[in-house]
Amino acid sequence: MALHLSVKQQSQLAFLQLLPPKFHRVESVIEQLNNPKVDETLVRGMIRVLDEMKAGASQLDLPKLADALGAMAAMGRQGGGGMKVKIRGLRDLLGSVRAAYDAAVRKASVPEAQVKE
Repeated sequence: MALHLSVKQQSQLAFLQLLPPKFHRVESVIEQLNNPKVDETLVRGMIRVLDEMKAGASQLDLPKLADALGAMAAMGRQGGGGMKVKIRGLRDLLGSVRAAYDAAVRKASVPEAQVKE
């Protein structure tokens, strides 16, 4: 008897496959923040991408990924504390987002009949 992924898992995997290029964009913006002449529109664009990913993760019942993305967007909006603290925090949170992403991919890849056992 072959076990197949549910419709929910298939849509989760389809969404998750779209995220790695967005992670690279976010990582690029974080690296560009080291430049003191960085344009604020770059940061706002990164926050918009993070919010879009968070909304998609929330809609597809991926709460850990959505929480990690939301925390990262909040850190990006944060005004005080200095740029070095912000950059360090964003890098740490990107690691958390990637860990949550990997866990979500693993969970969505295993057929539900196996998960219940």
